[in-house]
Amino acid sequence: MTETLLTLISTALLNNLVLHWPLGVDPLLGSERRQVHALGIATTCLMLVTGVLGYVIYQWLLVPLALTALHLFVFLPLSALLIGPLLKLLARVFSTLSFEGLWPLLLCNAGVLGVALLNARENNGFFHASALSIGAGLGFWLVLSLFQDLRQRTLDNDVPLPFRGLPIDLIGAGLIAVAFLGFSGLIKT
Repeated sequence: MTETLLTLISTALLNNLVLHWPLGVDPLLGSERRQVHALGIATTCLMLVTGVLGYVIYQWLLVPLALTALHLFVFLPLSALLIGPLLKLLARVFSTLSFEGLWPLLLCNAGVLGVALLNARENNGFFHASALSIGAGLGFWLVLSLFQDLRQRTLDNDVPLPFRGLPIDLIGAGLIAVAFLGFSGLIKT
């Protein structure tokens, strides 16, 4: 249980998919302010479902049939096919949030595929795969919230003309990544 909790915290803060492995940067830069929490919830749920189902399919189907080389051809359609039903379910459960227009942001999120590939590579068990998937989703949501707050602060301030738009967004993402380096001594193995 302790190892599962440490995996969850480590994935969310230390080995963040957006900051440590630059996966999922496109939705980070392309999201709108009003959809931050909807995108965070949808990405966390999609990472959990894709990561767990990908692990189960890999370990219980591809490994026994010696078809492990096809894991990418299984994980890509799996994540793409789960987006539509997941968004409909989340729109029904969270009726106050707008999940409209999130389909392209979820489809191009390389973090979802990255979680499935990491779970397949690390054969540490079902609970570890679940913790890694949830931690990756929560870490993405945390970075997304922090980045949107930073983006709002830069909109309210006088930014020099050459740095407006994408350059200041990338500088802000780099500063958030440096701030997350402060968590590096949190968990010792």
